[in-house]
Amino acid sequence: MKFKKKAQADPEIPQASLPDIIFMLLIFFMVCTVFKEFRGIPIVTPAARTTEKIETKRNVAYVWADKNNRIAIDDQIIQVKNVSTIIGEKFAANRRLIVSMKIDKETKMGLVTDIQEQLRDAYALRINYSTRFK
Repeated sequence: MKFKKKAQADPEIPQASLPDIIFMLLIFFMVCTVFKEFRGIPIVTPAARTTEKIETKRNVAYVWADKNNRIAIDDQIIQVKNVSTIIGEKFAANRRLIVSMKIDKETKMGLVTDIQEQLRDAYALRINYSTRFK
């Protein structure tokens, strides 16, 4: 009596449900991803009666200053003398840069003037002062 050999199993992986799996993984990662947003130094900005919104935030560099004379740019607390260097490098990379200053309402005006002089030395002349709407 002769036995018949069974047909060998097909070594291919079925790919019919592969797009569904990829789509579900894509949705999962989109839902679970949290983007880091720099909150800066905790400040209370002064109120304003009228404000204008910047159209694009792509060309904006934020300078934070609080009442304790701390200055932060790009998640790092820096000294006043380093503002022109850091903003100068950013301005050299992007000539359409707008510097948005987020200044605490109790900050001394001398610190604000020092920051403005450093920005002028870096040729960053497009400056925006962030406020909250009254």
